Amino acid sequence: MPRIISLDALRGFDMFWIVGGAAILRSLLEDTENPWLRALHTQFTHVEWEGFRFYDLIFPLFLFMMGVAIPLAVNKRLARGDTKGKIYRHLFIRVAVLIVLGMMVNGNLLTYDPSRFQITYSVLQTLALGYMIAVILYLNLKLEWQIVATAGLLVLYWLLLAFVPGPGHQVGVFAPGANLGDWINDWILGDLQGRWRNGWLLASMGYGSVAMTGVFAGRILQAPWAEKRKVSTLAGLGLGCLAVAVVWSGWLAQWLPGLGLFGTSWTEWPVWFPIIKARWTSSYVLYSAGWSFLLLALFYLLIDVWRFRRWTPFFVVIGCNAIFAYMCWNLGRGVFRSAGEVFVGGLRKHLDANVYEALTWAAGFALLWLLLWYLRRNRTLIRV
Repeated sequence: MPRIISLDALRGFDMFWIVGGAAILRSLLEDTENPWLRALHTQFTHVEWEGFRFYDLIFPLFLFMMGVAIPLAVNKRLARGDTKGKIYRHLFIRVAVLIVLGMMVNGNLLTYDPSRFQITYSVLQTLALGYMIAVILYLNLKLEWQIVATAGLLVLYWLLLAFVPGPGHQVGVFAPGANLGDWINDWILGDLQGRWRNGWLLASMGYGSVAMTGVFAGRILQAPWAEKRKVSTLAGLGLGCLAVAVVWSGWLAQWLPGLGLFGTSWTEWPVWFPIIKARWTSSYVLYSAGWSFLLLALFYLLIDVWRFRRWTPFFVVIGCNAIFAYMCWNLGRGVFRSAGEVFVGGLRKHLDANVYEALTWAAGFALLWLLLWYLRRNRTLIRV
């Protein structure tokens, strides 16, 4: 099967916003009074709790892309004769490495003080858990049971959070510190979990579900179908996920508050599962998966079907070493920014403060991009 360039490009597009793109745009638009530009600025910040913005898609989109790669990688390993045991060893080593890297970023590992170490919620640990669940399901279940398992994870997570209270916690309340997921985290990890107390252990069901939607997309790309059918199937799944998410989240109840059933307002139903990123609620999983399917369909259509590729090298360079780029930026963004300022510092007196700040971040990102370009030029792929 020929290499699917759109996968690297979409992975790079996603990572771009993490490793400088969002910082550049936010700095540039920080004090704008234009309502349209202000709305654009808002889209590059996380929702405080319930709701969804573009920046809330970045994290699950990367996990979705990890899922897309699972059928491609696992099938290749099986075809060359690797046993399931060997694949599992590779899987658990990769999961362990991602967790350690996550502790470097958010778990105080680099303080070298064991009393300060934390096993806390972080991007890389979430990726590790979701990836592990998806690989196990893919290796051991046929397609129809993979679908059942993914749906089961989403429904079970909803049932647990909506209808099973932890000790001293409440049923059907998703606010911080108020349900079973929070109690499980407090019980198992206590102070080891650090400042992110959002029930992320139980939310692993959501992480695995996102990765599994990527697995289904990867299966579609591998299928012996016409390219147009692949695009339409990806787009159809995306729209379907969005529709289910909108209904399950209760947004329709908010839009149509006058409608009632059995004499009660829709808004009073206990079945809604709001879109909350910090909880990775099932509606959030499906909503982000819907947009991920649509983006993959668009990138695949433009790059691999219509072959509009002149714009792709910029993102492909990032996508080929995405985890390395993430670690570089999160451990050394200050270094890259300071190095970038060496090249643009003389312009400070000529520019507006926000423009200069954006230019400084852009210069720092450019240095990281050049490093990634050098690695790709020399065919160096730093994989975890």
